[in-house]
Amino acid sequence: VKPSQEMNVSNNTKQDFYMFSIASLDNKSVINMQDYKGKKILLVNVASKCGYTSQYADLQKLNELHGDIVQVIGVPCNQFLGQEPGTNAEISQFCQENYNVTFPLTDKIKVKGDSQHPLYRWLTNKNLNGLDDFSVSWNFNKFLIDENGNLINHFGSSVKPLSEELLNAIKS
Repeated sequence: VKPSQEMNVSNNTKQDFYMFSIASLDNKSVINMQDYKGKKILLVNVASKCGYTSQYADLQKLNELHGDIVQVIGVPCNQFLGQEPGTNAEISQFCQENYNVTFPLTDKIKVKGDSQHPLYRWLTNKNLNGLDDFSVSWNFNKFLIDENGNLINHFGSSVKPLSEELLNAIKS
């Protein structure tokens, strides 16, 4: 079962972020965005074999230092040069062994293209998110959602999780 895969978000009216859910990496539970109401959310498409993979360490540190105000959610994706080829179990093991990741990781999904997950369709479509159109151009793109479910910022891969730019956006 892949929650929200079937959800129709094709109409062009602003959608409620909290309606989205996505299977967890272990496929034993569902990550419901509504569970994080009242907290900022940083969604990051992640990969294990990317030049930016070391950002996992800073994402974990961000989660530890500021988990009271922001929830980091990692979204494995294999759409950029096949840099996340592993199974869900392999991804989980990699994250545990190398970065001791404790923040939620979703099922591996598509973040762009015809099979784009509805959550990422919302994140990248101004008509749905109410902010702007964005392109997920590479691994470790970051989307920041505010405490009320509004998309408030998008950061490219090179913006580090503990950068002043990102921390200021989280704390504002």
